[in-house]
Amino acid sequence: MDSAWLMDFVELAKSGNFSRAAEIRNVTQPAFSRRIKMLEDWAGATLVDRGSHPVELTDAGRQFLDQAVEILESMSRARQLAQEAEQSSKATLRFATTQVLSLSFFPKWLRTIASKFKIDSVHLTSGGLEPCEYDMLQGRAQFLLCHHYDGMVFRLPPDEFTWISILPDRLMPIVATDSNGRPLYHLDDDAAEALPLLAYEKQTGLGRIFGTVFDIEQLKPKLVPVATSHLALLLGLALEGRGIAWVPASVVRAELARRLLVEAGGPQWSIPMEIRLFRPREKLSPASETFWSYVTPIEPDENWP
Repeated sequence: MDSAWLMDFVELAKSGNFSRAAEIRNVTQPAFSRRIKMLEDWAGATLVDRGSHPVELTDAGRQFLDQAVEILESMSRARQLAQEAEQSSKATLRFATTQVLSLSFFPKWLRTIASKFKIDSVHLTSGGLEPCEYDMLQGRAQFLLCHHYDGMVFRLPPDEFTWISILPDRLMPIVATDSNGRPLYHLDDDAAEALPLLAYEKQTGLGRIFGTVFDIEQLKPKLVPVATSHLALLLGLALEGRGIAWVPASVVRAELARRLLVEAGGPQWSIPMEIRLFRPREKLSPASETFWSYVTPIEPDENWP
């Protein structure tokens, strides 16, 4: 059953005339009459008394008319809701963000952009780099905010995605201090005993970056993994003095300032990286394109390490 047949029938009931109803529905009268007949065949009942002038509905037709009007109104409401949902979806900025940046960086960064133009709605998913990449590849996110290091394994094809560098950062080895403020362990010392390493899981973004530069097997016996986890747990273990962890400098500014943590080695042990925002090269929604036009690199200062 074609919904156009219902609209034909409702219009015929209003006008009481096949020719006038066909004209209003912008079809020829023969085509209009055929559609009314097809509707009657589908309904299994005669809906129109063709012998009356003006045309009147049969008892079955009058019963059917109420339902036809209700169905068309429901379809109209459903269409309106679908259009509103699509417009809302197009106006929503959808981000995939690695967990560390979703807490330490994303809120403040987004506020700086929102101060320049109105952002109606934001949808954020955070987690490991791999599920964030998958969300981008599946089109569930328009933007990916993550740490990046040239040469690392990265799953967004450069011919399909582009990026902008937001802020430089570095993955630095940190360690807790003793009662005199000295590091508990130091990478540059020729210690006889192995140093405890708080290591990332390899599939995490920071784990990929660390593994691109350093081979844990080659670091042995100087460094021996004593824990393998995600950033939050490794940072907590480092604060407890359990070992050396490589942590983004942007995450531990306060701890470094208070000397709860210090660098565990010279500059050769740090990994320069940056915070990048990725997007598809294909055209996005107007709201997303406007947002992208306001994204600019941040100059490091006392507010942005």
